[in-house]
Amino acid sequence: MRDRALKLISSGKKISEVSALFGVHRQTLHRWLRETKRGQTCAGRPGPRGNRLVCEEALRQEIKARDDARLIELADHFGVHPSTISKALKRMGITRKKNVALQRGETL
Repeated sequence: MRDRALKLISSGKKISEVSALFGVHRQTLHRWLRETKRGQTCAGRPGPRGNRLVCEEALRQEIKARDDARLIELADHFGVHPSTISKALKRMGITRKKNVALQRGETL
């Protein structure tokens, strides 16, 4: 799509027309033009990272085994981002709020 949009612009079409045709914002088209002039292509950009899903049953088992584990520890265990664990827990209906004062042995 990027190549087709840039070809239309280079053939004389206005950026606003190409923007409406492809449903791409004008600023995006300007950025693509700048990158093309610099010799940058979209091929050098990183794509999606690894798996963003976590097996809910495995997560449930890990929480039972280590009920004091923090999100970041669970994320390291499964090799995903902590937000992935948070979203999975939300889907599962499990809340992970903890009282930090009680963990430190303080009184409320």
